[in-house]
Amino acid sequence: MSRTTVVIGASGGIGAAFVRQAGVRGDTVIALARSLSGENHIDLEDEASIAAAAARLADRGLAPDRVIVATGLLHADGRGPEKSMKDLDAAWMARNFAVNTIGPALAAKHFIPLMPRKAPALFATIGARVGSISDNRLGGWYGYRAAKAALHMTIRNIAIEWGRRNDQSIAVALHPGTVDTALSKPFQGNVAEGKLFDADRSAGMMLDVLDRLSPADSGGIFAFDGSAIQP
Repeated sequence: MSRTTVVIGASGGIGAAFVRQAGVRGDTVIALARSLSGENHIDLEDEASIAAAAARLADRGLAPDRVIVATGLLHADGRGPEKSMKDLDAAWMARNFAVNTIGPALAAKHFIPLMPRKAPALFATIGARVGSISDNRLGGWYGYRAAKAALHMTIRNIAIEWGRRNDQSIAVALHPGTVDTALSKPFQGNVAEGKLFDADRSAGMMLDVLDRLSPADSGGIFAFDGSAIQP
């Protein structure tokens, strides 16, 4: 049976790979991104844009079975992850939260109401292993780590609330590994051999993980290989 999958952030490296890989699996894919125009435009830093994108789907009578938020911010405009407290900057930290936490939360707010009410439905977003508080042994990367940790908590909240209304729903965060995209490019020098993934490989593995999940897994954080990541 064909699924309808919405990919938000579809013009990025991982997002575009999700579009391709979901299409190969027979899904009807709706690609949304800030760089796209018309009905395919969405800006996760603008709630009005998120609401409008969801309304356009509703107007078309579309009820997506899966929504995947594949956006993320690690560096931009000459700014990158903080190495120490002296590098902390309020505006940069706020931007990390706007893109990595608040945007996906608002996407859930506006897109989950479009999804099946009493049938399997899945909302997934890109989390990060570095957002695990219990796994943090190195420190640094304050804004990104904190925003992803907050995203993981947000997903847990969504899972609890949504599960009360639809016991077949699943909300999860996914760790894609280190993927050869513009987001990871400045940090690839420290990646061990064989641990830098092609975007299509990563997206395909994450879709495999999603296919294996059950409602009992809702609220969890899962790596590309299916292993659970502790908060």
